Amino acid sequence: MECRVLSIQSHVVRGYVGNKSASFPLQVLGFEVDSINSVQFSNHTGYSHWKGQVLTADELHVLYEGIKLNNVNHYDYVLTGYNRDTSFLEMVVDIVQELKRANPNLVYVCDPVLGDHGSMYVPQNLHPVYKNKVVPVADIITPNQFEAELLTGKNISTEKDAVEVMDLLHKMGPDTVVITSSDLPARLGDRFLVSFGSQRILMPDGTRTTQRIRIEVPKVDAVFVGTGDLFAAMLLAWTHHYPTDLKTACEKTFSVMHHVIRRTISYAHEIAGPGRRPSPAQLELRMVQSKADIEDPAVVMEATVI
Repeated sequence: MECRVLSIQSHVVRGYVGNKSASFPLQVLGFEVDSINSVQFSNHTGYSHWKGQVLTADELHVLYEGIKLNNVNHYDYVLTGYNRDTSFLEMVVDIVQELKRANPNLVYVCDPVLGDHGSMYVPQNLHPVYKNKVVPVADIITPNQFEAELLTGKNISTEKDAVEVMDLLHKMGPDTVVITSSDLPARLGDRFLVSFGSQRILMPDGTRTTQRIRIEVPKVDAVFVGTGDLFAAMLLAWTHHYPTDLKTACEKTFSVMHHVIRRTISYAHEIAGPGRRPSPAQLELRMVQSKADIEDPAVVMEATVI
């Protein structure tokens, strides 16, 4: 059956971030993707220069009304990422709630982008909107450690803390939580990052069970843009295929990330030349070149059930 995603994210003319990072991989995996571009920029803001326009909450409403008037506002998924404006975010929540009334099985996948490594890179007033309005209507969220701590008010310094934070996030609304990266020590050594996942599953007899996983992924010495957007899109796709098996969904998702990042870093170093640091343009994700890995990733990341 056809599966349709409404993706409300950034757009760039050159490179891969936001909708450019999410749409192609989802389409390759058989999803229909309707994109609303929250911004339209020449390129991502990690370059020396960028130009473009920002969509307002009113303009978002107008676009959604157009879809609605034609009675084509029927979706199986909504996907959102980076955003800097509270009124825009509140309009997204209104749209999600309306779409969920029309389709109670709709799944909202949200990357609650607030910051990383102890500092926020969106305005402070977005924090309460995410905490009180966005997360409660989300079904799948992909915070990093800093964002998970910010949303719950609890620090993560052990695996037990990570599990407690994911349980607190479940209580706020989402049935699936993946903490995409953390500062916790990896068992495989300091060249690895630790990620965690937790999924509440409703059993046929009406009881709930929770599957929790831990996965260690190799660190890469480079700054990529658009990886969080690709991650959320791939988690949407693989949880769709494995709705009650978070372990497999995460192994597939993290493996796709590994293949795309490896291909990108190897290309960037080749183009930059020996001893030179690759530029933002050279570090754009090698998305089209990774089509086969996106469609059928060789699983190179193994998750452990905790």
